[in-house]
Amino acid sequence: MVTTGSRVERKKYEKSKQRSNNRPNKNKNKKSNWRKWLKRLVILFITLFFLALIAGGSLFAYYAMNAPEIKESDLIGQVSSKIYDREGELVKELGGQNRDLMTAEEIPEVLKNAVIAIEDARFYTHKGVDPIRIVGSALANLQAGEITQGGSTITQQLVKLSVFSTDFQDQTLERKAQEAWLALGLEQEFSKDEILTMYLNKMFYSNNTYGAKTAARNFFGKNIQDISLAEAALLAGIPQAPSDYDPYTFPEDAKDRRDLVLSVMLDRNLIGQAEYDETINTSIESMLVPINNNSLTEDDLVIDAYIDIVSQEVQEKMNLNIFTDGVEVYTNLDMDAQVKLFETVNSNTTVIFPDDELQTAVSIIDVETGQLVAVIGGRKQEVAFGLNRANTLQRSIGSTMKPLADYGPAFEYLNYSTGTTIVDEPYSFSDGSTLNNYDFLYEGDMTLREALSSSRNIPALKLLQEVGLDNAYAFLQKMDINIINDNYKDLVESNAIGGEMTPVQLSAAYATIANYGEYNTPYTVSRVITAAGTVQEFTPTPREAMKDSTAYMLVDILKDVPGTFASAAQIEGLYHAGKTGTTNYTESELAQLGLDSSTYAAPDGWYAGISPKYSIATWVGYDNRNEAGNYLTLDETRIPQQIYAEMMAYMMKDLPNNDWTMPDSLVEVEIEKYSEPLQLPGPYTPAEIRSKELFIKGTEPTQQSLYYGRYINPPSWFDANYNEETKSIVAEWGALTDSGTFELSLNGTVVYTGTGTTFSMPAEADGEYILRLRIIDGNSSSDTLVVTLTLTTTSEESDSSDSESSDLPPDETDSSTEVPNESQSSDDTPPVESTPPG
Repeated sequence: MVTTGSRVERKKYEKSKQRSNNRPNKNKNKKSNWRKWLKRLVILFITLFFLALIAGGSLFAYYAMNAPEIKESDLIGQVSSKIYDREGELVKELGGQNRDLMTAEEIPEVLKNAVIAIEDARFYTHKGVDPIRIVGSALANLQAGEITQGGSTITQQLVKLSVFSTDFQDQTLERKAQEAWLALGLEQEFSKDEILTMYLNKMFYSNNTYGAKTAARNFFGKNIQDISLAEAALLAGIPQAPSDYDPYTFPEDAKDRRDLVLSVMLDRNLIGQAEYDETINTSIESMLVPINNNSLTEDDLVIDAYIDIVSQEVQEKMNLNIFTDGVEVYTNLDMDAQVKLFETVNSNTTVIFPDDELQTAVSIIDVETGQLVAVIGGRKQEVAFGLNRANTLQRSIGSTMKPLADYGPAFEYLNYSTGTTIVDEPYSFSDGSTLNNYDFLYEGDMTLREALSSSRNIPALKLLQEVGLDNAYAFLQKMDINIINDNYKDLVESNAIGGEMTPVQLSAAYATIANYGEYNTPYTVSRVITAAGTVQEFTPTPREAMKDSTAYMLVDILKDVPGTFASAAQIEGLYHAGKTGTTNYTESELAQLGLDSSTYAAPDGWYAGISPKYSIATWVGYDNRNEAGNYLTLDETRIPQQIYAEMMAYMMKDLPNNDWTMPDSLVEVEIEKYSEPLQLPGPYTPAEIRSKELFIKGTEPTQQSLYYGRYINPPSWFDANYNEETKSIVAEWGALTDSGTFELSLNGTVVYTGTGTTFSMPAEADGEYILRLRIIDGNSSSDTLVVTLTLTTTSEESDSSDSESSDLPPDETDSSTEVPNESQSSDDTPPVESTPPG
């Protein structure tokens, strides 16, 4: 039995227990508080969610109430785009005026499956808006960090193409809400097949072709109902990027896109493995028929290349398609210059091409603004939006690279002068490969001016090595030039004499030189007005790509090229400059053409020329350079110069003929060429060794050269007589009054050197004897005295000799100072660069 003590003790125990039971439990209170806050947060979240839902629904309803009305004519009709030149004149209207409208019953099942597979897999199950697609594309875009997928259904795309702009800036929440609302309405009014039909009728398929039915006829020569799986997959893939997937211009890219469509169809069990395997091996070329160009006019072909660049530019800058989005585009096109350029390369009048297969590409840029004013992407072309070589050509630019990769960086980073000495001598690349000049000769000491204007390869390589590949690459990048070697953006030593660039890029780079080093990205579009009324202006944003001193030194050197080293580029009376460029075949390529090294053959001819107002880059060559007969002769390498001269003279005919102004950062100083270091000429430096050259201010020479020494007085007198008895000529002269020695020559051959004052030489034959006498002392020499004797033996009564000075006393001897003739060269053959092995 357990006892609890007395009654008093029991009461104390019970009160103590009561107090213990009433003491609060801290852990229990904490758990209770957490549950309360969680409940409050859940309630708050639900409340906010429903408020947001209500607000979103209200906003959606508000946007929907203000959605534009969409009519059936909008869905069927094609919204046209208008292209204007720089004067505001309409030059092109783009739309589907010539399309064949397809009915729902005409859509072949194979095309239906292909389009739905690649564009909208749940097209037949959603109600116009696909939440799954929206969420999926949002996640994909978040993962990629950029917009890579769209969430719009085919119905929404039809709405967008009919009443809205596809400009990215116009993709507001309001616009997307209205687009979704109208799509939901369309699904109530039209069947799925009718919506798909209207969508396919609106699509642009490249080559001025709108609508799937028209594309089937133009591309395959078939009725839409007769197309194959391969053809359907191609049509399904093209509209995403018609210019990029043009099957006539870019068949490989078109095949990649078509094969992607086939792959998606296979994954979704719309075709079997056997069909896929058979179809994927079908080439694009085997599917196509010659494009029908009956609707094309010559006006279309004149501006074809320019409109192609406009299309790409608008797409890149605004995510707009000028073929489907109904925009107004105001361009920098100089229509008169464009027509002149088209006629120049196609008419065979002012510039003669040897055949219709020889191609060309020309880019003309306004130097001060970067505006692309005229462009040609090819000649004798008969398809709309064909191959545009002006902005896609990837061929080496030859020696037009030298100012950009070699001489420009040397002036920019090393502060070299145009008179800096460089040696043209046997030389090799760092890997031991031999580099030759175009003439396989070496000229020894040269100034940079002489080396660049005469396009010597070895000095170019030496400069690139001195500057460094990284510095040269950085110099090029400031003009948006990114040379690729082995899939990497970098330079190799062979880039000293060439590198791949488009004519548009080359003209922009030379425009930078002409614009005192200010670079402008070349552009065609000045203003765009979208279908929604949004106006976007485009203006140049110049940046310094090189110092004004660098640019001016290049200009000053390149002024020597037209006429002297590029005979066909000369424009009489115009201030302009330029550079030739040619490329060479390798030995194996020459063998493939059936040629040897003794035959002049070049795959590419270039000329880049500038005035203070315009920059023009011109290329000629064959698309297939390794096919028999597809090479340029020496005369044909001058065609780019001829195109340049024709166009630059035209562009400048009504403009002031201003010269470039030397910037304050430079000084011009006369130097004694090849002195080391560069020095001012001495008083007796020969004229042919003197040259006016440009220096960065503060780096010009101040020391005078003494290489050609001091002034030396000529002999005090000089005479010569014929001695008939000894059959000899006796020459006499005054004695030396200072240091040095006499040098006597007879008919150009030195016959005596020494300090004596007389010399006898045999003269048995009739004829003219020219004697020259001078004093030489080290590198210095006096003026030359000349005596001429004529010997005849035809008459016994006549004097046996006739001397211009023999009867004169010594102090009246007829003497004259000989002035050497400066050698002249009539060879205006343009330089041709050697390509190193490999």
